[in-house]
Amino acid sequence: MKIQFLGAAREVTGSKHLITLDNGKTILLDCGLFQGKGEETENMNRNPGYNPANIDYIILSHAHIDHSGAIPYIINNGFKGSIISTHATRELCAILLPDSGRIHENDTKTNNKKRAKQGLPPVEPLYTHRDAEKSMQYFISIPYNKEFYVDEGVKLTYTDAGHILGSAVVNLKIKENNKITRLCFTGDIGRAYNKILRSPQAFPQADILIAESTYGDRLHSNIDVAEKELKLVVLEACIKKKGKLIIPSFSVGRTQELLYTLNRLSNNGSIPYVKVFVDSPLSVNATNIMKLHTECFNDEILEFMRTDPDPFGFNGLRYIQTEEDSKSLNNIKEPCIIISASGMMEAGRVKHHLANSISDKKNTVLVVGYCSPTTLGARIKRGDKEVSIYGVKHEVNADIKIIESFSAHGDYMEMINFLKYQDPKQVQQLFLVHGEYETQLTYRDKLIKEGFTNIEIPEKGKEFVL
Repeated sequence: MKIQFLGAAREVTGSKHLITLDNGKTILLDCGLFQGKGEETENMNRNPGYNPANIDYIILSHAHIDHSGAIPYIINNGFKGSIISTHATRELCAILLPDSGRIHENDTKTNNKKRAKQGLPPVEPLYTHRDAEKSMQYFISIPYNKEFYVDEGVKLTYTDAGHILGSAVVNLKIKENNKITRLCFTGDIGRAYNKILRSPQAFPQADILIAESTYGDRLHSNIDVAEKELKLVVLEACIKKKGKLIIPSFSVGRTQELLYTLNRLSNNGSIPYVKVFVDSPLSVNATNIMKLHTECFNDEILEFMRTDPDPFGFNGLRYIQTEEDSKSLNNIKEPCIIISASGMMEAGRVKHHLANSISDKKNTVLVVGYCSPTTLGARIKRGDKEVSIYGVKHEVNADIKIIESFSAHGDYMEMINFLKYQDPKQVQQLFLVHGEYETQLTYRDKLIKEGFTNIEIPEKGKEFVL
Protein backbone atom coordinates (compact mmCIF):
# COMPACT_ATOMS: atom_id res chain seq x y z
CA MET A 1 0.00 0.00 0.00
CA LYS A 2 1.16 3.52 -0.85
CA ILE A 3 -0.13 6.96 0.07
CA GLN A 4 0.57 10.17 -1.82
CA PHE A 5 -0.21 13.62 -0.42
CA LEU A 6 -1.61 15.76 -3.23
CA GLY A 7 -3.12 18.67 -1.29
CA ALA A 8 -3.31 20.29 2.14
CA ALA A 9 0.38 19.33 2.35
CA ARG A 10 2.25 22.06 4.24
CA GLU A 11 -0.76 24.28 3.55
CA VAL A 12 -4.41 24.37 4.55
CA THR A 13 -6.53 24.03 1.41
CA GLY A 14 -6.85 21.41 -1.34
CA SER A 15 -7.25 18.35 0.89
CA LYS A 16 -6.63 15.12 -1.03
CA HIS A 17 -4.57 12.07 -0.14
CA LEU A 18 -4.31 9.15 -2.57
CA ILE A 19 -4.11 5.58 -1.28
CA THR A 20 -3.01 2.93 -3.79
CA LEU A 21 -3.49 -0.66 -2.66
CA ASP A 22 -1.26 -3.55 -3.64
CA ASN A 23 -4.04 -4.88 -5.91
CA GLY A 24 -4.11 -1.58 -7.84
CA LYS A 25 -7.36 -0.23 -6.34
CA THR A 26 -7.25 3.48 -5.46
CA ILE A 27 -8.95 5.49 -2.72
CA LEU A 28 -8.85 9.28 -2.60
CA LEU A 29 -9.32 10.70 0.89
CA ASP A 30 -11.10 14.02 0.24
CA CYS A 31 -11.23 15.81 -3.09
CA GLY A 32 -10.83 19.48 -2.24
CA LEU A 33 -10.04 22.66 -4.11
CA PHE A 34 -7.05 24.85 -3.44
CA GLN A 35 -8.12 28.35 -2.46
CA GLY A 36 -6.68 31.83 -2.01
CA LYS A 37 -3.65 31.90 -4.34
CA GLY A 38 -5.03 33.93 -7.25
CA GLU A 39 -4.07 32.67 -10.71
CA GLU A 40 -1.86 29.99 -9.18
CA THR A 41 -4.97 28.49 -7.55
CA GLU A 42 -6.61 27.95 -10.95
CA ASN A 43 -3.56 26.12 -12.31
CA MET A 44 -3.28 23.93 -9.21
CA ASN A 45 -6.96 22.96 -9.40
CA ARG A 46 -6.73 22.08 -13.11
CA ASN A 47 -3.76 19.79 -12.47
CA PRO A 48 -4.80 17.47 -9.62
CA GLY A 49 -1.68 15.29 -9.77
CA TYR A 50 -3.49 12.08 -10.71
CA ASN A 51 -5.63 10.68 -13.51
CA PRO A 52 -9.28 10.94 -12.35
CA ALA A 53 -10.19 7.94 -14.50
CA ASN A 54 -7.90 5.78 -12.37
CA ILE A 55 -9.61 6.59 -9.04
CA ASP A 56 -11.98 3.90 -7.77
CA TYR A 57 -13.34 5.58 -4.62
CA ILE A 58 -13.48 9.00 -3.00
CA ILE A 59 -14.07 9.01 0.74
CA LEU A 60 -15.02 12.43 2.09
CA SER A 61 -14.37 13.65 5.62
CA HIS A 62 -16.81 16.58 5.28
CA ALA A 63 -18.44 19.00 2.86
CA HIS A 64 -16.29 22.15 2.98
CA ILE A 65 -15.12 23.13 -0.50
CA ASP A 66 -11.43 22.72 0.33
CA HIS A 67 -12.30 19.07 1.04
CA SER A 68 -14.99 18.33 -1.60
CA GLY A 69 -14.91 21.09 -4.21
CA ALA A 70 -12.92 19.33 -6.94
CA ILE A 71 -15.48 16.54 -7.35
CA PRO A 72 -17.33 17.96 -10.41
CA TYR A 73 -14.03 18.73 -12.14
CA ILE A 74 -12.60 15.23 -11.79
CA ILE A 75 -15.92 13.71 -12.91
CA ASN A 76 -15.70 15.84 -16.06
CA ASN A 77 -12.20 14.44 -16.51
CA GLY A 78 -12.99 10.75 -16.29
CA PHE A 79 -13.82 9.72 -12.72
CA LYS A 80 -16.53 7.04 -12.72
CA GLY A 81 -16.20 5.57 -9.23
CA SER A 82 -18.19 6.04 -6.02
CA ILE A 83 -18.10 8.94 -3.57
CA ILE A 84 -18.72 7.92 0.04
CA SER A 85 -19.82 10.38 2.73
CA THR A 86 -22.06 10.73 5.77
CA HIS A 87 -25.72 11.54 5.12
CA ALA A 88 -25.40 15.20 6.18
CA THR A 89 -22.23 15.66 4.11
CA ARG A 90 -24.06 14.49 1.01
CA GLU A 91 -26.93 16.92 1.66
CA LEU A 92 -24.50 19.79 2.19
CA CYS A 93 -22.50 18.90 -0.94
CA ALA A 94 -25.78 19.06 -2.89
CA ILE A 95 -25.89 22.82 -2.17
CA LEU A 96 -22.20 23.66 -1.74
CA LEU A 97 -20.95 22.18 -5.01
CA PRO A 98 -23.53 23.92 -7.29
CA ASP A 99 -22.82 27.17 -5.45
CA SER A 100 -19.11 26.66 -6.12
CA GLY A 101 -19.95 26.02 -9.78
CA ARG A 102 -21.81 29.34 -10.00
CA ILE A 103 -18.82 31.13 -8.49
CA HIS A 104 -16.53 29.56 -11.12
CA GLU A 105 -18.94 30.62 -13.86
CA ASN A 106 -19.15 34.21 -12.60
CA ASP A 107 -15.40 34.50 -12.03
CA THR A 108 -14.73 33.13 -15.52
CA LYS A 109 -17.20 35.56 -17.06
CA THR A 110 -15.39 38.47 -15.39
CA ASN A 111 -11.99 37.07 -16.36
CA ASN A 112 -13.04 36.61 -20.00
CA LYS A 113 -14.02 40.29 -20.24
CA LYS A 114 -10.48 41.20 -19.21
CA ARG A 115 -9.01 38.66 -21.62
CA ALA A 116 -11.09 40.04 -24.48
CA LYS A 117 -9.66 43.52 -23.86
CA GLN A 118 -6.17 41.99 -23.98
CA GLY A 119 -6.92 40.16 -27.23
CA LEU A 120 -6.80 36.76 -25.51
CA PRO A 121 -9.19 33.86 -26.20
CA PRO A 122 -11.90 33.03 -23.62
CA VAL A 123 -11.44 30.24 -21.08
CA GLU A 124 -13.92 27.75 -19.67
CA PRO A 125 -14.87 27.65 -15.97
CA LEU A 126 -13.36 24.88 -13.86
CA TYR A 127 -16.91 23.49 -13.78
CA THR A 128 -20.48 24.78 -13.86
CA HIS A 129 -23.35 24.51 -11.42
CA ARG A 130 -24.95 21.95 -13.74
CA ASP A 131 -21.77 19.83 -13.62
CA ALA A 132 -21.99 19.97 -9.84
CA GLU A 133 -25.64 18.95 -9.78
CA LYS A 134 -24.86 15.93 -11.98
CA SER A 135 -22.03 14.87 -9.68
CA MET A 136 -24.47 14.03 -6.88
CA GLN A 137 -25.45 10.77 -8.61
CA TYR A 138 -22.03 9.36 -7.67
CA PHE A 139 -22.62 9.72 -3.92
CA ILE A 140 -23.25 6.90 -1.46
CA SER A 141 -24.04 8.09 2.06
CA ILE A 142 -23.70 6.04 5.23
CA PRO A 143 -24.36 6.67 8.95
CA TYR A 144 -21.84 7.19 11.72
CA ASN A 145 -20.50 4.17 13.62
CA LYS A 146 -21.60 1.53 11.15
CA GLU A 147 -18.99 -0.54 9.33
CA PHE A 148 -19.32 -0.26 5.56
CA TYR A 149 -17.81 -2.65 3.01
CA VAL A 150 -16.00 -0.45 0.46
CA ASP A 151 -14.24 -3.10 -1.60
CA GLU A 152 -12.55 -6.44 -1.14
CA GLY A 153 -10.36 -6.10 1.94
CA VAL A 154 -11.45 -2.50 2.68
CA LYS A 155 -13.93 -1.54 5.41
CA LEU A 156 -14.89 1.98 6.48
CA THR A 157 -16.37 3.34 9.72
CA TYR A 158 -17.19 7.03 10.22
CA THR A 159 -16.95 8.59 13.68
CA ASP A 160 -18.11 12.13 14.50
CA ALA A 161 -15.34 14.76 14.16
CA GLY A 162 -17.47 17.60 15.61
CA HIS A 163 -16.18 20.12 13.03
CA ILE A 164 -19.30 20.90 10.97
CA LEU A 165 -22.56 19.08 10.36
CA GLY A 166 -21.73 15.63 8.98
CA SER A 167 -17.98 15.92 9.53
CA ALA A 168 -16.28 12.62 10.23
CA VAL A 169 -13.08 10.84 11.06
CA VAL A 170 -12.37 8.26 8.35
CA ASN A 171 -11.47 4.90 9.94
CA LEU A 172 -10.30 2.28 7.43
CA LYS A 173 -9.41 -1.39 7.90
CA ILE A 174 -7.35 -2.49 4.91
CA LYS A 175 -6.46 -6.17 4.54
CA GLU A 176 -3.47 -7.00 2.35
CA ASN A 177 -1.38 -10.19 2.38
CA ASN A 178 -3.40 -11.47 5.36
CA LYS A 179 -2.47 -8.38 7.39
CA ILE A 180 -4.94 -5.70 8.51
CA THR A 181 -3.75 -2.10 8.58
CA ARG A 182 -5.86 0.38 10.54
CA LEU A 183 -5.59 3.72 8.73
CA CYS A 184 -7.27 6.78 10.18
CA PHE A 185 -7.76 10.22 8.62
CA THR A 186 -9.07 12.76 11.12
CA GLY A 187 -10.35 15.25 8.55
CA ASP A 188 -10.84 18.55 10.37
CA ILE A 189 -11.07 18.21 14.15
CA GLY A 190 -13.77 20.25 15.88
CA ARG A 191 -13.68 22.14 19.16
CA ALA A 192 -13.91 20.14 22.37
CA TYR A 193 -17.07 22.11 23.10
CA ASN A 194 -19.35 23.51 20.41
CA LYS A 195 -22.48 25.60 20.96
CA ILE A 196 -24.46 23.46 18.51
CA LEU A 197 -22.78 20.17 17.59
CA ARG A 198 -21.70 17.21 19.65
CA SER A 199 -18.08 17.08 20.75
CA PRO A 200 -15.61 15.06 18.65
CA GLN A 201 -16.13 11.36 19.28
CA ALA A 202 -13.52 8.84 20.38
CA PHE A 203 -12.22 6.94 17.36
CA PRO A 204 -10.70 3.46 16.93
CA GLN A 205 -7.00 2.79 17.37
CA ALA A 206 -4.93 3.46 14.25
CA ASP A 207 -1.68 2.04 12.91
CA ILE A 208 -1.37 4.87 10.37
CA LEU A 209 -2.74 8.26 11.39
CA ILE A 210 -3.28 11.29 9.12
CA ALA A 211 -4.12 14.29 11.30
CA GLU A 212 -4.97 17.93 10.70
CA SER A 213 -2.85 20.68 12.28
CA THR A 214 -4.45 24.03 11.39
CA TYR A 215 -4.12 25.58 14.85
CA GLY A 216 -1.11 23.54 15.96
CA ASP A 217 0.54 26.58 17.53
CA ARG A 218 -2.44 28.43 19.03
CA LEU A 219 -4.94 28.26 21.86
CA HIS A 220 -8.52 29.52 21.53
CA SER A 221 -10.50 31.35 24.15
CA ASN A 222 -13.39 29.45 25.68
CA ILE A 223 -16.46 29.49 23.43
CA ASP A 224 -18.40 31.27 26.20
CA VAL A 225 -15.85 34.09 25.95
CA ALA A 226 -16.71 34.37 22.25
CA GLU A 227 -20.32 35.12 23.17
CA LYS A 228 -19.22 37.94 25.49
CA GLU A 229 -16.81 39.27 22.86
CA LEU A 230 -19.53 39.26 20.21
CA LYS A 231 -21.82 41.17 22.53
CA LEU A 232 -19.14 43.86 23.05
CA VAL A 233 -18.45 44.12 19.30
CA VAL A 234 -22.16 44.53 18.50
CA LEU A 235 -22.62 47.19 21.18
CA GLU A 236 -19.51 49.10 20.01
CA ALA A 237 -20.17 48.82 16.26
CA CYS A 238 -23.94 49.21 16.07
CA ILE A 239 -24.98 51.10 19.22
CA LYS A 240 -22.03 53.35 20.03
CA LYS A 241 -20.69 53.98 16.50
CA LYS A 242 -24.09 53.47 14.82
CA GLY A 243 -22.43 51.81 11.85
CA LYS A 244 -22.57 48.56 9.91
CA LEU A 245 -21.00 45.41 11.32
CA ILE A 246 -19.81 43.19 8.44
CA ILE A 247 -19.12 39.58 9.44
CA PRO A 248 -17.56 37.42 6.68
CA SER A 249 -18.56 33.88 7.55
CA PHE A 250 -18.58 30.39 6.12
CA SER A 251 -22.11 29.44 5.12
CA VAL A 252 -21.95 26.06 6.83
CA GLY A 253 -21.35 25.94 10.57
CA ARG A 254 -20.00 29.40 11.36
CA THR A 255 -23.08 31.29 10.19
CA GLN A 256 -25.43 29.07 12.20
CA GLU A 257 -23.26 29.44 15.31
CA LEU A 258 -23.30 33.23 14.95
CA LEU A 259 -27.09 33.23 14.53
CA TYR A 260 -27.58 30.99 17.56
CA THR A 261 -25.33 33.25 19.64
CA LEU A 262 -27.11 36.42 18.48
CA ASN A 263 -30.43 34.71 19.25
CA ARG A 264 -29.27 33.97 22.82
CA LEU A 265 -27.97 37.52 23.29
CA SER A 266 -31.25 38.91 21.98
CA ASN A 267 -33.40 36.61 24.14
CA ASN A 268 -31.60 37.48 27.36
CA GLY A 269 -31.54 41.20 26.65
CA SER A 270 -27.75 41.48 26.32
CA ILE A 271 -28.06 43.38 23.05
CA PRO A 272 -30.85 45.74 21.93
CA TYR A 273 -32.83 45.30 18.72
CA VAL A 274 -30.54 45.47 15.70
CA LYS A 275 -31.41 44.41 12.17
CA VAL A 276 -29.43 41.33 11.12
CA PHE A 277 -29.11 40.35 7.47
CA VAL A 278 -27.81 36.97 6.35
CA ASP A 279 -26.81 37.75 2.78
CA SER A 280 -26.12 34.33 1.32
CA PRO A 281 -28.63 32.02 -0.37
CA LEU A 282 -26.24 29.20 0.45
CA SER A 283 -26.42 30.05 4.17
CA VAL A 284 -30.22 29.93 4.00
CA ASN A 285 -30.14 26.43 2.50
CA ALA A 286 -27.42 25.27 4.88
CA THR A 287 -29.42 26.51 7.87
CA ASN A 288 -32.47 24.58 6.65
CA ILE A 289 -30.37 21.41 6.33
CA MET A 290 -28.99 22.03 9.82
CA LYS A 291 -32.52 22.11 11.22
CA LEU A 292 -33.17 18.64 9.75
CA HIS A 293 -30.27 17.04 11.62
CA THR A 294 -30.98 17.64 15.27
CA GLU A 295 -29.50 14.17 15.94
CA CYS A 296 -26.11 15.89 15.54
CA PHE A 297 -26.96 18.60 18.12
CA ASN A 298 -25.60 18.64 21.65
CA ASP A 299 -27.71 18.65 24.81
CA GLU A 300 -27.37 22.40 25.38
CA ILE A 301 -29.01 23.50 22.14
CA LEU A 302 -31.66 20.77 22.43
CA GLU A 303 -32.55 22.18 25.87
CA PHE A 304 -32.64 25.71 24.39
CA MET A 305 -35.02 24.49 21.67
CA ARG A 306 -37.56 23.44 24.31
CA THR A 307 -38.43 27.12 24.76
CA ASP A 308 -37.23 28.47 21.41
CA PRO A 309 -37.86 25.88 18.66
CA ASP A 310 -35.93 27.90 16.04
CA PRO A 311 -32.41 28.47 17.42
CA PHE A 312 -31.36 30.25 14.22
CA GLY A 313 -34.25 32.73 14.02
CA PHE A 314 -35.11 35.85 16.03
CA ASN A 315 -36.77 39.25 15.79
CA GLY A 316 -34.92 41.51 13.34
CA LEU A 317 -33.33 38.67 11.35
CA ARG A 318 -33.81 38.68 7.58
CA TYR A 319 -32.41 36.25 5.03
CA ILE A 320 -31.39 37.85 1.73
CA GLN A 321 -31.83 35.77 -1.41
CA THR A 322 -31.76 37.99 -4.52
CA GLU A 323 -28.87 40.06 -5.85
CA GLU A 324 -31.17 43.08 -5.98
CA ASP A 325 -31.94 42.80 -2.25
CA SER A 326 -28.25 42.27 -1.56
CA LYS A 327 -27.29 45.46 -3.38
CA SER A 328 -30.03 47.38 -1.57
CA LEU A 329 -28.13 46.80 1.69
CA ASN A 330 -25.65 49.42 0.42
CA ASN A 331 -28.29 52.09 0.90
CA ILE A 332 -29.04 51.26 4.53
CA LYS A 333 -27.92 54.13 6.75
CA GLU A 334 -29.07 52.73 10.10
CA PRO A 335 -26.93 50.40 12.24
CA CYS A 336 -27.13 46.75 11.16
CA ILE A 337 -25.26 43.46 11.08
CA ILE A 338 -24.52 41.82 7.71
CA ILE A 339 -23.36 38.18 7.80
CA SER A 340 -22.17 37.08 4.38
CA ALA A 341 -20.01 34.40 2.75
CA SER A 342 -17.21 33.65 2.28
CA GLY A 343 -15.26 33.41 5.50
CA MET A 344 -11.85 34.03 3.89
CA MET A 345 -13.37 36.91 1.85
CA GLU A 346 -12.17 35.44 -1.44
CA ALA A 347 -15.56 35.04 -3.13
CA GLY A 348 -19.27 35.62 -2.75
CA ARG A 349 -21.31 38.65 -1.76
CA VAL A 350 -19.16 39.62 1.21
CA LYS A 351 -16.57 41.14 -1.15
CA HIS A 352 -19.26 43.50 -2.42
CA HIS A 353 -20.12 44.54 1.15
CA LEU A 354 -16.47 45.02 2.05
CA ALA A 355 -15.90 47.18 -1.03
CA ASN A 356 -18.87 49.31 0.00
CA SER A 357 -18.06 49.57 3.71
CA ILE A 358 -14.38 49.08 4.53
CA SER A 359 -13.26 52.67 3.88
CA ASP A 360 -15.81 54.20 6.27
CA LYS A 361 -14.45 54.53 9.82
CA LYS A 362 -17.99 54.29 11.16
CA ASN A 363 -18.15 50.63 10.11
CA THR A 364 -16.62 47.49 11.60
CA VAL A 365 -15.41 44.22 10.04
CA LEU A 366 -15.41 41.22 12.36
CA VAL A 367 -13.17 38.25 11.42
CA VAL A 368 -14.39 35.06 13.10
CA GLY A 369 -12.22 32.30 11.69
CA TYR A 370 -9.11 31.09 9.93
CA CYS A 371 -7.94 32.83 6.75
CA SER A 372 -5.21 31.32 4.55
CA PRO A 373 -2.16 33.62 4.43
CA THR A 374 -2.64 34.76 0.81
CA THR A 375 -6.37 35.57 1.03
CA LEU A 376 -8.11 38.94 1.24
CA GLY A 377 -9.28 37.94 4.71
CA ALA A 378 -5.69 37.41 5.87
CA ARG A 379 -4.64 40.83 4.56
CA ILE A 380 -7.50 42.53 6.38
CA LYS A 381 -6.91 40.44 9.51
CA ARG A 382 -3.22 41.34 9.75
CA GLY A 383 -3.97 45.06 9.49
CA ASP A 384 -3.14 46.07 5.91
CA LYS A 385 -4.05 49.74 5.46
CA GLU A 386 -5.08 49.24 1.82
CA VAL A 387 -6.60 46.21 0.09
CA SER A 388 -7.64 45.42 -3.47
CA ILE A 389 -11.21 44.23 -3.99
CA TYR A 390 -12.38 43.44 -7.54
CA GLY A 391 -9.18 45.08 -8.77
CA VAL A 392 -9.93 48.40 -7.03
CA LYS A 393 -7.83 49.61 -4.11
CA HIS A 394 -9.68 50.57 -0.92
CA GLU A 395 -8.35 52.24 2.20
CA VAL A 396 -9.07 50.24 5.35
CA ASN A 397 -10.61 52.80 7.69
CA ALA A 398 -13.22 50.55 9.29
CA ASP A 399 -12.41 48.97 12.65
CA ILE A 400 -11.12 45.42 12.29
CA LYS A 401 -12.09 43.06 15.13
CA ILE A 402 -11.08 39.41 15.53
CA ILE A 403 -12.74 36.63 17.53
CA GLU A 404 -10.74 33.43 16.99
CA SER A 405 -12.79 31.33 19.40
CA PHE A 406 -15.65 31.00 16.91
CA SER A 407 -13.35 28.76 14.90
CA ALA A 408 -14.68 25.30 14.04
CA HIS A 409 -11.12 23.91 14.29
CA GLY A 410 -9.74 22.71 17.58
CA ASP A 411 -6.65 24.46 18.95
CA TYR A 412 -3.46 22.51 19.66
CA MET A 413 -4.56 21.42 23.14
CA GLU A 414 -7.98 20.29 21.89
CA MET A 415 -6.36 18.35 19.03
CA ILE A 416 -3.86 16.74 21.40
CA ASN A 417 -6.65 15.73 23.78
CA PHE A 418 -8.55 14.27 20.81
CA LEU A 419 -5.51 12.21 19.80
CA LYS A 420 -5.24 10.89 23.36
CA TYR A 421 -7.85 8.35 22.33
CA GLN A 422 -4.87 6.70 20.60
CA ASP A 423 -2.07 4.68 22.11
CA PRO A 424 1.04 6.41 20.63
CA LYS A 425 3.02 3.17 20.83
CA GLN A 426 0.59 1.54 18.40
CA VAL A 427 0.69 4.43 15.90
CA GLN A 428 3.44 3.34 13.52
CA GLN A 429 3.35 6.49 11.39
CA LEU A 430 1.71 9.89 11.92
CA PHE A 431 1.31 12.35 9.03
CA LEU A 432 0.45 16.00 9.68
CA VAL A 433 -1.67 17.70 7.00
CA HIS A 434 -3.95 20.73 6.67
CA GLY A 435 -1.67 23.31 8.25
CA GLU A 436 0.99 25.90 7.45
CA TYR A 437 4.50 24.41 7.68
CA GLU A 438 5.82 26.55 10.55
CA THR A 439 2.69 25.77 12.55
CA GLN A 440 3.13 22.06 11.83
CA LEU A 441 6.72 22.10 13.07
CA THR A 442 5.54 23.56 16.37
CA TYR A 443 2.70 21.04 16.63
CA ARG A 444 5.03 18.13 15.83
CA ASP A 445 7.21 19.05 18.81
CA LYS A 446 4.15 19.04 21.05
CA LEU A 447 3.09 15.61 19.77
CA ILE A 448 6.56 14.19 20.38
CA LYS A 449 6.23 15.23 24.02
CA GLU A 450 2.94 13.26 24.08
CA GLY A 451 4.77 10.10 23.03
CA PHE A 452 4.12 10.04 19.28
CA THR A 453 7.04 9.08 17.04
CA ASN A 454 7.68 8.77 13.29
CA ILE A 455 5.88 12.05 12.57
CA GLU A 456 6.08 13.21 8.95
CA ILE A 457 5.07 16.57 7.50
CA PRO A 458 4.73 15.59 3.82
CA GLU A 459 5.42 17.94 0.96
CA LYS A 460 2.90 18.16 -1.88
CA GLY A 461 3.30 15.14 -4.17
CA LYS A 462 5.38 13.10 -1.68
CA GLU A 463 4.61 9.38 -1.71
CA PHE A 464 5.13 6.90 1.13
CA VAL A 465 5.11 3.10 1.11
CA LEU A 466 3.24 1.85 4.18
